[in-house]
Amino acid sequence: MGNCEMYENPSKCIVSSKSMECFMVLSTQAQKISIATLCGLFGTLCIFENCLVLYLIFSSPGTRRKPSYIFISSLALADLLASIIFVISFVNFHVFNETDSSKELFLLKLGGVNTSFTASLSSLLLMALDRYISISRPSKYKLLVTRKRAWTALGVLWVTCVATAFLPLMGWNCCTLNSACSKLFPFVDNNYLSTWICLVMVLLGCIVCAYARVLWMAHQHVAYMGKHQVHVGKQNTRMRMDVMLAKTLVMVLTVLVLCWLPALILMIYSIFVNLNNHLRKVFAFCSTLCLLNSMVNPIIYALRSKELYSSLRMCLSQCRRQLRTSNDSPEAESVHRSSMLETVREEDIHVL
Repeated sequence: MGNCEMYENPSKCIVSSKSMECFMVLSTQAQKISIATLCGLFGTLCIFENCLVLYLIFSSPGTRRKPSYIFISSLALADLLASIIFVISFVNFHVFNETDSSKELFLLKLGGVNTSFTASLSSLLLMALDRYISISRPSKYKLLVTRKRAWTALGVLWVTCVATAFLPLMGWNCCTLNSACSKLFPFVDNNYLSTWICLVMVLLGCIVCAYARVLWMAHQHVAYMGKHQVHVGKQNTRMRMDVMLAKTLVMVLTVLVLCWLPALILMIYSIFVNLNNHLRKVFAFCSTLCLLNSMVNPIIYALRSKELYSSLRMCLSQCRRQLRTSNDSPEAESVHRSSMLETVREEDIHVL
């Protein structure tokens, strides 16, 4: 594996292709083929599904104006960027063993991956807060959550995620600080990795608390409505919609935790213990679960959101009509032309 001083001595940073090889833990061709297959499959489906979600949201005036779907579009954009950047950088590094990149280029790619995944998690937090306000203050929801405030929140979110993710590139790395390097990521400072893990855990905790509160309030309200049989009309219908959307977002959160938990546990473990090659191989495969999360999110939206599902059905029906029209176009065009000629001839005869 070449010179692995940077891994064997975490306080030493060696910027060279030999030191990068220490983190290329896939030793057999079968492992590389497995990683490439998983990344190719998950990445392709993720790109297609999230592009479809973005198209369905912004092609419909009714959905693109709602703050809740604005947050969903932010999540889809983050998952789309994560799939593209992660697959390209991950496959080039672990499968094709690309070692000619500099420290700055590697940290730039890593910053892109961290930005997209952190933005995905932060978008889930905004969606949780949106549902909490919707169910706790339904009468003031439209006044509190406006399109302007939604776009402002997304702007702050993305700027914060970019600034946090690119801190290693701006100087917070073990080479510049001559500090302890991570055992999982080249040139990454252990203190930065600890800070990023804490940020992720805080976001996950806030999302869990928000969704737990939303479901508890929804359960109490539904029980109250069923017991007293009051306001059975629009308010009850809206409550059922809020409960359904809350359950949808809980499903998204559950998938997120299950996909990220193995990688987070190994990250935390690597801070305190020197990982062997077997555990680092396990971490490489666990990292592909992040793509699985980004792939499952749009499927949950399509199954749980009636508006997106109806938009998808309309889109599919339009595609079918266009296909039928394109298949029948030569015959239809010839028939149309012959009928036009016959009409012109009849008009000429009548004129004569």
